[in-house]
Amino acid sequence: MVKEEGVANERKNKTEKRSILPTVLLAFRKPLIIFAHILVFATSLMFSFLLAKNMQFNSDWLVRQYPLLLLFFVIIKLLVFGIFRQYRGWWRYVGISDLVGILRASLVSSLIIVAIWYVFMNTTSVRKRMPDITEIEQGVFVADMFATVLLLAGLRMIIRLYYEEFRTIELGRLKRFLIIGAGNAGEALLREIHRMPVAEYEVIGFIDDDPVKQGISIHGIPLLGKVEQLPEIAKDRNIEEIAIAMPSADHNQLRRVVQVCEGTKIRFRTVPSITDIASGKFSVSQIRDIDINDLLGRESVQLDIDLIEEFARDKTILVTGGGGSIGSEMCRQLCNFNPKLLLLVEHAENPLFHIEQELRKKFPNVAMKGIICNITDKLRIESIFEKYKPQVIIHAAAHKHVPLMEINPSEAIKNNVVGTKTIADAANKYNITNFVMISTDKAVNPTSIMGSSKRIAETYIQDLNKTSNTHFVTVRFGNVLGSNGSVVPIFKKQIANGGPVTVTHPEMKRYFMTIPEASQLVLQAATMGKGGEIFVLDMGESVKIVDLAKELITLSGFKPGEDIEIVFTGMRPGEKLFEELSIKGEDMQPTRHPKISVWKNIPMDRDKLRSGIDELVATAMTQNHNHNEIARKIKQLVPEYIGNQQ
Repeated sequence: MVKEEGVANERKNKTEKRSILPTVLLAFRKPLIIFAHILVFATSLMFSFLLAKNMQFNSDWLVRQYPLLLLFFVIIKLLVFGIFRQYRGWWRYVGISDLVGILRASLVSSLIIVAIWYVFMNTTSVRKRMPDITEIEQGVFVADMFATVLLLAGLRMIIRLYYEEFRTIELGRLKRFLIIGAGNAGEALLREIHRMPVAEYEVIGFIDDDPVKQGISIHGIPLLGKVEQLPEIAKDRNIEEIAIAMPSADHNQLRRVVQVCEGTKIRFRTVPSITDIASGKFSVSQIRDIDINDLLGRESVQLDIDLIEEFARDKTILVTGGGGSIGSEMCRQLCNFNPKLLLLVEHAENPLFHIEQELRKKFPNVAMKGIICNITDKLRIESIFEKYKPQVIIHAAAHKHVPLMEINPSEAIKNNVVGTKTIADAANKYNITNFVMISTDKAVNPTSIMGSSKRIAETYIQDLNKTSNTHFVTVRFGNVLGSNGSVVPIFKKQIANGGPVTVTHPEMKRYFMTIPEASQLVLQAATMGKGGEIFVLDMGESVKIVDLAKELITLSGFKPGEDIEIVFTGMRPGEKLFEELSIKGEDMQPTRHPKISVWKNIPMDRDKLRSGIDELVATAMTQNHNHNEIARKIKQLVPEYIGNQQ
């Protein structure tokens, strides 16, 4: 740590020392550029005369012709080059566009000079007074135009070369770097690396699957092969870091690169998206580490912003579980639409404190209240509704950890069933406009107490919707990346500790979605609900948990199975090998949003449902908390519940 700080300080000191002179020169930048142009004009004209005179210095042209013609050339060229904005360029970033600008300015100035020259040549008085001038060869004008272009372009290239090669500071050994993607982003990244004031990387080569590009070089750096050849190339060339310079690459392409490199100790980097680069938000050189969100993420969600804004703007919105992973992200998303008042209801005080502090700092103009409350406390809930009169309820509070709920079944019933019932009854009593419950894929053909408790909660609010003025809807989705208790943070911690990484079963599969995407789609589904629907979000393709573990180990720079072991621990109580969450099928009907469908189900008789819930709750609240008895009561309400059978 001390060594790293010393290197950083040394870099800083050397960079500051080298930046003093350029900083001083910048204050006189434009006069210096104009002076440089005058020198170039003088040199190009001198060179043109020498070409015309067979490289012989002669007083006839050097004394009589050159000075007068130079004054004429300089005046015309300075004006024309100024009109073409040639004194504004940033020479360290010179490129093709600068060369084109020099060509245009030089051509136009030469045409003007020749035109004026021939007018004077045909004037009798000039011929008599200045016979030496009339004897100048026409080749001088042509040679001067080309010499001006070459000298100005060369001067700019020397400045760029100085900044990219000679002014770069090298501290210690450079990291051997490979760029995947020999397109515009890859070329731009290479240029940015060369321009870094402190050199960090030695770019060894490019990788690209395009057969047309095989064998080419970019700025002297060769294209070494295709993605499938990465392991061999990385080993042979001792590659330490790889940058994926494909801003438009989807998660499948990124995963392919990582999977191909599995077993190599390489750090993976990526460049910002094309949109961020074009908007100026990021530059190509702002490379960052690839994380698991890049590999499992999907295309950005297209939302109907107007509908969501109409749903949330100037409304009093209450979010239960506001300190949790989903609840807190729902609050962040809602703040973008300027609600009248945001109520964060949470039982755990520390998460509530942190999210409230974050939101107040990020959204100072949004009124909000942090409320500590147990959602099963009917009197407390009704007092909150009475005081603040919310118009929209986002019900995200729930116990979600499957194995824990198998051990503590009564708590799952209390929080997920009784809590939902308490919130929903209050919404019905106080005529709340919209109630949105967040559910889970584990409610589909549940094998766990947790999943079945959420299915019962879904059924209750669907039934309540039949006779209520409140629009009750449910939104189902699968696992979210980075949520509390999800596999990704657990795997990262295990990797940081040196392993092993524990996976329950080699065939275990799960759906994954980022927290922001899930929250955005929940809001979009909420705007569609007329009441009673169960919306299902498109989770894409399921992912093997063992593959996820291997990719995380690889991204961390380790070899799966060697540096970090993967241990299979066996399936836990209540778990499935795979979750069932599809937006296609006979029991699904599409909505106007391609990632949201509605599940068609057969409602339960109200009397049977409510009496069954009462019996289940009574059983769960007994002192012995008998798992088998609770499971038997659940089976009466959720016939598809199959307990811990696999």
